[in-house]
Amino acid sequence: MDTNGKTDLVTEYFGSQVFNEAVMRERLPKNVFKALRGMIDEGHTLDPALADVVANAVKDWAIEQGATHYCHWFQPMTGLTAEKHDSFISPTSDGRTIMEFSGKELIQGEPDASSFPSGGLRATFEARGYTAWDCTSPVFVKDDGTSRTLYIPSAFCSYTGEALDKKTPLLRSMETLDRAAVRVLRAMGDDKVNTVFTTVGCEQE
Repeated sequence: MDTNGKTDLVTEYFGSQVFNEAVMRERLPKNVFKALRGMIDEGHTLDPALADVVANAVKDWAIEQGATHYCHWFQPMTGLTAEKHDSFISPTSDGRTIMEFSGKELIQGEPDASSFPSGGLRATFEARGYTAWDCTSPVFVKDDGTSRTLYIPSAFCSYTGEALDKKTPLLRSMETLDRAAVRVLRAMGDDKVNTVFTTVGCEQE
């Protein structure tokens, strides 16, 4: 294969199983895409009705990739990652099945937080943990050799809102830096910037 052929293969393969912005733009209605970009870029709340539209588009795309299950994928304080798996398949009363995936299922999951380090004792009703879709990270399909699963990158918090993972503190610090940087820009007379994105830490030099 010549160099151009290799380049074409890489560009076709790279990100092929990621529900990225290009896929979102292609599969979502314009108003839903705009609302989702507002959620990603500026932290706006996504209307439940629009969340259902997003979830349906994600489900259809994932099924086309060969996925039958989805999971909320998070990073508890164990040094490993964790996954809460569920199926798109729902039985019907006439003995058949349908493929379903709601906006609520996309945005939030409920793994058992008592299985992970919490930093202290908690009452039983507080042992629940919640995963929340980190929309700044795109969902993707992973092939483990035997099956394909839709992965939803998520933050993991306790019933009381405490971080139970390594990602939530990162997301919160990025939000704090965003607010502080916008305040600095306002003080310097720049009122056009509404959001500042943090991409890397201090340089090694």
